[in-house]
Amino acid sequence: MAPLLVGGALALSALVAVADDFQGATHLMPFDEETINYSKQKDTGPIAQLQAKIDRGELKMNYGEKFGYLSSLLEALEVSTNSQMLVFSKTSFQRERIAPRTPRAVFFNDDVYIGFVQGSPLLEISSVDPKLGGVFYTLEQTKTDKPRFVRTDQCLECHASAKTMGVPGHLVRSFATDENGVVDMTTGTSLVNHRTPIEERWGGWFVTGDAGKQPHRGNLFGKSAFARHEKEPGFLGNQTDLKKFFDVSEYLSGNSDIVALMVMEHQSHMHNFLTRLNYESTIALQQYGHTRYLKNIVEAFVRYLLFVEEAPFASPIRGNSGFAAEFAKLGPRDEKGRSLRDFDLHTRLFKYPCSYLIYTDAFDQLPAKLKERIYDRLLEVLSGEDTSAAYAKLSPESRTAIREILGATKKDLPSNWRD
Repeated sequence: MAPLLVGGALALSALVAVADDFQGATHLMPFDEETINYSKQKDTGPIAQLQAKIDRGELKMNYGEKFGYLSSLLEALEVSTNSQMLVFSKTSFQRERIAPRTPRAVFFNDDVYIGFVQGSPLLEISSVDPKLGGVFYTLEQTKTDKPRFVRTDQCLECHASAKTMGVPGHLVRSFATDENGVVDMTTGTSLVNHRTPIEERWGGWFVTGDAGKQPHRGNLFGKSAFARHEKEPGFLGNQTDLKKFFDVSEYLSGNSDIVALMVMEHQSHMHNFLTRLNYESTIALQQYGHTRYLKNIVEAFVRYLLFVEEAPFASPIRGNSGFAAEFAKLGPRDEKGRSLRDFDLHTRLFKYPCSYLIYTDAFDQLPAKLKERIYDRLLEVLSGEDTSAAYAKLSPESRTAIREILGATKKDLPSNWRD
């Protein structure tokens, strides 16, 4: 996969075809027309909030000679350096600066992505606004008293398409590259999320950590490396040190953590799904006064929310950066100490397979009528009332645990959940 911050947008890139999430999911939504007014609406997400603090003098951004504003920005947005992922495929508007010896670093938390390229005059930022979806910015790497984030909608040329569910959003892919990071388009360019088999992920990325006996495309570039990979699958798979590939001292961390990559792959697509739900329901309510026509998208969303189509692990997976421990600590937890952020990493990503993004503003600010439909459908599945094959993978124990965790930690659940 190769993340792309094209004109400030985050594009992250696999080689397996993934079916549409629901019928009609790929057509472009009319997000710049009157109902949504994407370009004219002010962003209220984390970057807009940060800029307001800077303008009011409540926060000072520190500039460093080596990384510019990167460290200060990560601290201000509460983004861990352990979330760092390194991508070397030339899939960005800064492609001339990116190569296996100078990969782009990408950092993230639940609602923001930050890209750093060696020698670049700017940082690339993508923020998730609860109503607008992905909103894209650049920040000049020039020392000043009050740095300014510049919103750029040019990113929508790539980041509002069928690949992002027809809304301003994010995507992750996996490409084979040559020795310089140039993408081989004949290898395929389909999307990556938690449904993608491990062996088809991470082409164009460096990957650190342990995937066990599961081969993947990380750390491979050039024909000779891919040829050897065909004979010895995974010969570069389990790396704990990237020094042999490039100078790690030029980065905040020497890691590109496998667990961080897997979380980001789930999250980026979930963000697009939430944006699509918001747009679809906002338009439907304006036109019809109800959301009954959104049955397909609600059903598809619940399946993705509950990881029912997640690609299984063939071996346990371990990161090496501390990301997993930090991520899990963010909670919230129920009275038994359980959290949707707890990892499994033996046969699947999370111990309790329900997306932690259910706690975000992007979910909480969905129109009330739509959220009610989602909660009703979710309860049908988690209570065991739904016995369909679509959810057969979700065990009774997992359904009960998820229902109990949400019951204890999600304060806006309707009364039938309490009953």
